[in-house]
Amino acid sequence: MIRGRNVLFASIVFSAAPAVADECIQAQAVYADPAGTYELRFEPVGSEAAVTSNHFKVKVGDTGLLLEGVVMQSGEPLRANGIVMNDCPTGDVTGAELAACTVWQGPIYTVDKAGRIGLLQPEDAPAADQILLPDFGPSLRESRAWGEGKGSTDSSDVFRFKGCGS
Repeated sequence: MIRGRNVLFASIVFSAAPAVADECIQAQAVYADPAGTYELRFEPVGSEAAVTSNHFKVKVGDTGLLLEGVVMQSGEPLRANGIVMNDCPTGDVTGAELAACTVWQGPIYTVDKAGRIGLLQPEDAPAADQILLPDFGPSLRESRAWGEGKGSTDSSDVFRFKGCGS
């Protein structure tokens, strides 16, 4: 009887946190760089009226630094363009203030299990297997998010699916 309860408990635990990307939606997907130092965690946008299609945070190692990320559909043809920011002011900000707090900006690509590259899909789509932020590592090193108590270990531009958050 106790053995049966353990099997039931194990099946509940495993079903609560999908281990593969296609069992998770993008708004709950969690990724890590190959070294496991940087974590990219998507979260729900929170409003259907929002101009952004996805939100995410980048956790920088064990520093406590959390970078804010947003994705907007822009360009012709439309494509997912992301911005990662560090400690940006709120309210009415100037272009110079926004540029100073921007860590990275560019298209966000996905890579599927077959190695095909695509564009990041909206938050309710199945999660991507990998996320590619071209030049994220070099941009991070050149930003205000780099230095003592902040990012000090290189990040890859590739983040692999590691789990499904809530």
